[in-house]
Amino acid sequence: MSDRLIYLPLGGAGEIGMNAYVYGYGQPGKERLIVVDLGVTFGDMDSTPGIDLIMADTAWLTANKDRIDAIFITHAHEDHVGALGLLWDRIGAPIHCRKFTGALARMKMEERGLPTDAINIHEPRPAVVEAGPFTVQFVPISHSIPESSALIIDTPAGRIVHTGDFKLDGTPVVGEAFDPILWHEIAREGDGVKVLTCDSTNVFSTHPGRSEAMLANPLLEFVMAQPNMVVATTFASNVARLKTLADAAIAADRKVCLLGRAMRKMVNTAQETGILTNFPKTISPEEAADLPRNKVMLIATGSQGERRAATAQLARGSYLGLKLREGDSFLFSSRTIPGNERGVIRIMNQFSYLGVDVFDPDDGTYHVSGHANRPDLEAVHDLLKPKMLIPMHGEHMHLREHVNIGRAKGIASIVATNGQMIDITGDKPHHTEEVDHGRIYLDGSVLIGAMDGVVRDRIRMALNGSALVSVIVDENDSPFPDAWVELMGLPEKGRSNTPVAQQIETELAEFLERADAKTVADDQKLEEAVKKITRQVAMEEIGKKPEVTAIISRLAP
Repeated sequence: MSDRLIYLPLGGAGEIGMNAYVYGYGQPGKERLIVVDLGVTFGDMDSTPGIDLIMADTAWLTANKDRIDAIFITHAHEDHVGALGLLWDRIGAPIHCRKFTGALARMKMEERGLPTDAINIHEPRPAVVEAGPFTVQFVPISHSIPESSALIIDTPAGRIVHTGDFKLDGTPVVGEAFDPILWHEIAREGDGVKVLTCDSTNVFSTHPGRSEAMLANPLLEFVMAQPNMVVATTFASNVARLKTLADAAIAADRKVCLLGRAMRKMVNTAQETGILTNFPKTISPEEAADLPRNKVMLIATGSQGERRAATAQLARGSYLGLKLREGDSFLFSSRTIPGNERGVIRIMNQFSYLGVDVFDPDDGTYHVSGHANRPDLEAVHDLLKPKMLIPMHGEHMHLREHVNIGRAKGIASIVATNGQMIDITGDKPHHTEEVDHGRIYLDGSVLIGAMDGVVRDRIRMALNGSALVSVIVDENDSPFPDAWVELMGLPEKGRSNTPVAQQIETELAEFLERADAKTVADDQKLEEAVKKITRQVAMEEIGKKPEVTAIISRLAP
């Protein structure tokens, strides 16, 4: 049986976020494996209430732990590195990344009490990392966070280029520029590029991408035009944007104050690793509060409407003693990620109530994307001339459109979503098998499975409310007639204009007085009967069937 080369997405293919990809080479079912990225996505109140983080289920990786030679992290965005500290102990392989990414990854490992010496720091190409049958190079590529890297993965079956997240930016302000000469070299070496595994986020954006450097003048003009306090929010990881905003503040004769732990951490880490230089000196919130309002610019976390971030707290009234007033200006220097619109609009309205002028950047005046648009994706196709194209980092419609573009150029292309193993050994990719996949939730401080029922029960309680019913049975198996009912998340009174709990208690009392001995003696039957009556009364009174918890207490003889 011949060796084969495989690609397996476990997260990030058919969705944006939660990236986790696997490559393997060897005998079918015995391939040596490498993992690329371990990221997270975030829960929402509609589908995952109370869930902090969501990540790819590692069951398949754990079952094949002895075959994994390495984990490679392309860059330090949460959707690529955020699950490292949470999932590493289930995989246990050496971690490989570059310096800035490694500094942030180390913090995640330390937070979970995991060994930081598992993290190996590497220089970019031409330096190489040997991992089983794979030889891997980190290739600098521009993105909205410093030190992003594509991976050149050389295998006995040919070369793979895994782009990671990228854009074609020759002037990224902070970090490394896209180098077309370098990428021409990569395309020409050996037998060329066999497989291009490519970012698909902006495949529907038909205009060429814009450089980060193009924002300097618009942002400076904006800040200089504002009469009072200016606040801007963007992604904390977008160090280049933070520098552009801070430079604009200084040029407009304003002091800079960073609000939010994540933002300060990113700036400090970028400075400590040498990525960020000449960042203006910042002041504390206390110092900012003492200055004239036209002499301050705040840069805050929370561009996506996160409830606990600095932006949301400012919108609710104050943050660390700082308050926005009528005539102040708030700028969203970020794109609203699909799914976050409600949270952002809520904050914009809260600012409006305060009399704060809100500037929405989704028209692109004060923001540029960190992902390649369609013309740039096509330019990369033309530059690398891959034999195969596998789109990643996108929802299904993004992947499918990207495949259409590849096929139109004669590139053998395939849609591969989470759990679909692709054989890329020959000249064309094809599905070879399905792998069980799913999601793991971080619920507070505990990891739970998506199918464990916790979130399902939480949603049911949110939709229908809950009822706690207590029934006592004496030592002679005779129930006390007075059941006790407590309702949560339900109206106090129903159609009869009497307390619903009282109505349920009355019905239960009648049932308990006439219940047959066989039912009373069987906890399960008695519990089912109590739940049924509780739901029936609630439905009649308020039109809801609550989640019912029945407690049957039996007195010892």
